[in-house]
Amino acid sequence: MKTHLVRTRRSAEEFPLHEHLAWKIAEVATDSVEVPEATTEMIVNRVIDNAAVAAASLVRRPVTSARTQARAHPYSPGSSVFGISGRYSPEWAAWANGVAVRELDFHDTFLAAEYSHPGDNIPPILAVAQHARRSGRDLIRGLATGYEIQIDLVRAISLHEHKIDHVAHLGPSAAAGIGTLLGLGAETIHQAVGQALHTTTATRQSRKGAISSWKAYAPALAGKAAVEAVDRALRGEGAPSPIWEGEDGVIAWLLGGPDAEYHVPLPGPGEAKRAILDSYTKEHSAEYQSQAPIDLARRMRSSIGDLEQIEKIVLHTSHHTHYVIGTGSGDPQKFDPTATRETLDHSVMYIFAVALEDGEWHHERSYAPERAQRSSTIALWNKISTQEDPEWTRRYHSIDPDDKAFGARAEITLKDGTVVVDELAVADAHPLGARPFAREQYIAKFRTLADGIVAPDEQDRFLAAAENAPELAAGELDQLTFTVSDDVLARAPKTPKGIFR
Repeated sequence: MKTHLVRTRRSAEEFPLHEHLAWKIAEVATDSVEVPEATTEMIVNRVIDNAAVAAASLVRRPVTSARTQARAHPYSPGSSVFGISGRYSPEWAAWANGVAVRELDFHDTFLAAEYSHPGDNIPPILAVAQHARRSGRDLIRGLATGYEIQIDLVRAISLHEHKIDHVAHLGPSAAAGIGTLLGLGAETIHQAVGQALHTTTATRQSRKGAISSWKAYAPALAGKAAVEAVDRALRGEGAPSPIWEGEDGVIAWLLGGPDAEYHVPLPGPGEAKRAILDSYTKEHSAEYQSQAPIDLARRMRSSIGDLEQIEKIVLHTSHHTHYVIGTGSGDPQKFDPTATRETLDHSVMYIFAVALEDGEWHHERSYAPERAQRSSTIALWNKISTQEDPEWTRRYHSIDPDDKAFGARAEITLKDGTVVVDELAVADAHPLGARPFAREQYIAKFRTLADGIVAPDEQDRFLAAAENAPELAAGELDQLTFTVSDDVLARAPKTPKGIFR
């Protein structure tokens, strides 16, 4: 990897195009290096993973609304939309599928200086691949770039520190991935990356306070914007430049300011794209920093016995966990039994309480209103707090994969003064966890989440196509979706009509 110094440049300063971060990203996207077998295998896993969580969310209201919008934009050749037949304009297919994938917050993650769900690259890149009738090999190359660029930006540039939503790294990565997929030149990709960043930079309020369905829509919008950015760039339309480094650019006014410096690692010429191998998926439908606490709560249940004897629980954890999903956020909504699913998903206090009581986590039952409003849960929930521990923060930011951790130490004080202590560094499903996810687990996750939604023979067909994705010929990528019966779609809530009928 080559590390690039990225900082604000005065307008009068000599700053050649080839030194712009957007250009360097374009150079990575145009590198013809082969995709390693391990990267290819993991991309297939994540295609399956995305489809699994899309199936589970298919009849939820936000997903239904997005799908209805896409259905108003039929197009040929077009792209597929999860759950339904037909072909739709690629940017709207990317939109609908992006919401379906993100709605339950249940797919892959990478955490470093910033947060990310790099699987959000798959809907826009796949939609363009289907529309452009590209091959499985083209798709794999495009997704390898999308994952690489997003993860490398996440390693180096913190957005949340400046209250910017993390999808500002997704617009550029998806645009770069689409550029690789289509075999575009560096100049076109450079312009598309700049446009995508400019149009997808927004505040973090979408993940703060009373969290709404926009949490799922924000990455879908970034994917849609990336498709549109590439389309404009292909037509010769330019972007603000230099987009990151300009005197009035993103770094100067939205991130660290004119004096800030970022050190962005990117693959050098001829260096394979392996970043996806550093990411990890979720066994539980909850914010990633809750994954290890869920497993820890399940493990500690037997050591406690009667949960009513608990006086208090303190979770010692990283800065990120404490301030984003813990009591350090200062959000009273994180203790509200009537809060939205999206808000409860970002309350480690709620999540730890339910996991401690139930000994399991379920993507629907664990968030049900009657579950959140159970009196015993509310009492336990309000006994839980978080504290930042410098050692957990250090491990969160460690670049050593054997040291990097997203866990917590739980100190449970009982009414008789007994203190029960245990800790867990990584989730059981993490590559270094007790039960790492491999192809078998990804398939099992798909089967579980698709049960009762996608017919068994359709499950079989999709899984066979996904496992064969690298070998699919040009025009065969429409196999990488699934359809469901009208009876399943009828379970979706009726949504009011909008502008798009």
